[in-house]
Amino acid sequence: MVTTAGGASMTQFIEFFHLLRPWWLLGLLPVAFLWWSIRPRKQRTSNQHAALAPHLAKALEVGNTHTRRFSPIDLFALAGVLLCLAVAGPSWNRVPNPLVAETAPLVVALKVTESMEAPDLAPSRLDRAKYKILDLIESRAGARTALIAYAGSAHQVAPLTEDPNILKPLLTGLIPKVMPVEGADAATALALALEILGKSETGGAILFALDDLDPADMVALNAEAVENRPPIVFLQTVPDGNDLPQLAQIANSSTVQITPDDSDIARIERQLRSLQQAALADDDRLQWQDRAWWLAWPVALFIALWFRRGWTMRWAAVALALILTQFPNAARADGWKDWFLTPDQQGYLAFKDNSFAEAGELFEDPMWRGYAKYRAGQYEDAIEIFQRLDNADAAFNQGLAEIKNRQYRPAVRSFETALTRQPDFPAAQHNLEVAKAIVEYVEATREQSDTGEEAGIGADDIVFDNEAAKGAETEIEATQEDAAPQTAEQWIESIDTGMEDFLRGRFLADNARAEQ
Repeated sequence: MVTTAGGASMTQFIEFFHLLRPWWLLGLLPVAFLWWSIRPRKQRTSNQHAALAPHLAKALEVGNTHTRRFSPIDLFALAGVLLCLAVAGPSWNRVPNPLVAETAPLVVALKVTESMEAPDLAPSRLDRAKYKILDLIESRAGARTALIAYAGSAHQVAPLTEDPNILKPLLTGLIPKVMPVEGADAATALALALEILGKSETGGAILFALDDLDPADMVALNAEAVENRPPIVFLQTVPDGNDLPQLAQIANSSTVQITPDDSDIARIERQLRSLQQAALADDDRLQWQDRAWWLAWPVALFIALWFRRGWTMRWAAVALALILTQFPNAARADGWKDWFLTPDQQGYLAFKDNSFAEAGELFEDPMWRGYAKYRAGQYEDAIEIFQRLDNADAAFNQGLAEIKNRQYRPAVRSFETALTRQPDFPAAQHNLEVAKAIVEYVEATREQSDTGEEAGIGADDIVFDNEAAKGAETEIEATQEDAAPQTAEQWIESIDTGMEDFLRGRFLADNARAEQ
């Protein structure tokens, strides 16, 4: 797949390319007129020496009769054309919303069967697939990823989430013995993935990590291959040379061979970025990204050539200066970058380079500025910025920053504000429930710390009541020296759930509900 500098495929580039200010193309008319009127023309050969021998006729010629192939006006005309195109505002993709992941939502369907424990990919096919999924999650920082495990049945392990810390322990617990039904039902996994992506506001993709595909599943996968179905990427977790040719028969899909390096992850990311660009192009709420500055660099090179002896055209320099004064979105002259990039464009480049603190200082757009501060860990600054905005996304991100800053009760109010401004906001509703649960836990822990002595329970021991026989008795013992109540984060980290037993219990419950 050929990609442009902006990350879009060539097909998408051709489909979405347009000019934001097409009336500036009228500037091509004076450029063309100047070029036509000034460029020296080739002189016609005189017939007055036709009767003379060629070597004698040449000796009679005075001056240089050869026309220069390139002249200064040619360079001026080319620079003028590029400047007119730049001012016209070429664009082929949308400016991504800073509150939405920069890559498409992804549902990962992992095959968890006995065959995946083959050691031909050390340490095993399943473990290698887990490593690759973790690498992909890390590279997609801030993007939403869901996880499905399938064998004879398919189960949602984690919903779409931006937090890789949720997926890591769940991936570790996925082994064949936790799957309640033997087999390899990829068709059911696909149906579940489509259900998950159906709840997303933007288009997504599905990644299958597998070592084989049942022929019966191929029929079902192709039966689902409608035009609006998300694309499927198959990660072949088999040794190199043991390809699965049947995967090529599935429509709207691509195959990536697992590799020892990160080249397979890079291929998957390129396809996801291409998909996201296509999804953003259909979102009328987002502005088109002005790519005018890409053309500034070749123009600067052409200007440098004008300093050659005999090529200087002072009137052209004056004309160029007049055009540059009309260049859109001219930045303040605080540095050489400001000659070509606005503060928001510089901030976006720093953001893409993961220099979030620098981006937070460069951005003028308050939403981008607040989100960059949030990603840089400057939560107090982010909260202050989001408080001044009156949309649902700002309140939602204010709540995220307050949770990170351990301000749980204000976070509850922020998520409630987001739902008041936009009632249909699933992410805000989910985070509101999480924030309330944290507040309840913290308050319960504090009450237990205050009254635990009367019940014979010290502040250093947390005992979970089992009178209702809802689970095994669990005790968490803290050190007696310098003991203090645990924070919510410490409590979550200290729980030993027995991930394998937990997942198997969940999957059995899923099957029981499905049979009802």
